[in-house]
Amino acid sequence: MKRKLIVAVSVAGMLAGVAACGNGDDGKATADAGPKEITVWVMDGSAPKAWIEEVNKEFSAKHPGVTVKVEEQKWTGIQEKVTTALSENTPPDVLELGNTQTAGYAVTGGLADLTKDKAKLGADAWQKSMLASAEVDGKLYSAPWYAANRVVIYDKKAFEKAGVTPPKTRDEWIAGLEKLKAADPASQPIYLPGQSWYVLAGLIWDEGGDLAVKDGGKWKGGLGTPQAASAMEFYKKLQSFSTAPKDKDEANPQQSTDIVPKGGVASWIGLGWEAGGAEKALKEAGKEADFGYFPIPGKTADKTSTVFLGGSNLAVAERSKNKELAKEWLALAAGKDQMTKYAAETKGALLPNQAGANFTPAPGSFAEAMGKAGVNGKITPVTAGWANVETEPNPIKEFMTKVLKGEDAAKAGADADKEIANRINK
Repeated sequence: MKRKLIVAVSVAGMLAGVAACGNGDDGKATADAGPKEITVWVMDGSAPKAWIEEVNKEFSAKHPGVTVKVEEQKWTGIQEKVTTALSENTPPDVLELGNTQTAGYAVTGGLADLTKDKAKLGADAWQKSMLASAEVDGKLYSAPWYAANRVVIYDKKAFEKAGVTPPKTRDEWIAGLEKLKAADPASQPIYLPGQSWYVLAGLIWDEGGDLAVKDGGKWKGGLGTPQAASAMEFYKKLQSFSTAPKDKDEANPQQSTDIVPKGGVASWIGLGWEAGGAEKALKEAGKEADFGYFPIPGKTADKTSTVFLGGSNLAVAERSKNKELAKEWLALAAGKDQMTKYAAETKGALLPNQAGANFTPAPGSFAEAMGKAGVNGKITPVTAGWANVETEPNPIKEFMTKVLKGEDAAKAGADADKEIANRINK
């Protein structure tokens, strides 16, 4: 499955557009009052055709005469489309939402409160790391569906030539990069742009810090802390082995298709679709693609580094005219049986919402490394205002570039925290 996982986008306009949803009578119609049809919105590339047909077949068997209309959406422009749909009287009944978007729609009244439906939905089995993005202030507004995280992708031949094996700790990682540099001075031991903030987030979490924390009724940034400074110090050490620009992220230029296929890169950090894209580009160029994979190492061998989990949730629209039927469809789609089939259908490229549904990946595969790392996954702060933080110019990225270019981490972090607080509390 080669598509980019959604990342948060600005919620400007979302709050005003969806706030009109509220809890009016027109949003309280029951399944019996509505037409015997429910509409499900899924994103392009998320739901394999065979799997969605299986879910609908099971649902229809339990609800004869009820039709499920599945509409595939594109990520481009989806925020505006969802905002508009949730403010109308006939929205889709079930929607796929990016996990960093969910809170924004929940706090404005656009999503149904599913807290009392936890048992029916099987919430006790869901991965706690994924569940965090589905809840706001202790209430459940969606079911986690799938997630994915980054791992280290490496050139097996380059590692073999340097006598390097996949490391288990940060110290072993640095020692391996030193060997790679000595074995081939003309190559990059690791390609790591200065603004790969998803990687930095994991390092900050490893140190016990966070990108932002709640302080009373307000949020404040977490980059001007000793924990963030320590994480940035290690990031700077990693980045010193790379010739990647200090003021660009992994998508500018796109590392998987614009950098790695040119050669001279012994390792890099990426998602599954990026690994697949690099393999395809190398083969099209007549080059061999022989990658290995390992989780980003932790501080000690007993635990891999914390990683950012990007993914999607499934929610029910507050104004759905078929809320009970929508919840039952959601319970099927997010339940163990169908999630097991989903994981198998996607061949482990994505992590299902519960450990009991995990696909057993091939030894040495990207999916195996991702699964090991995903156990220690986290997401960005769960608040509607977080999406504002990620809009460009991203203050986290600017903080990273400043430190990499020599500015004191505490000062750069304090400046970034002011901007984060200004944005996140809007």
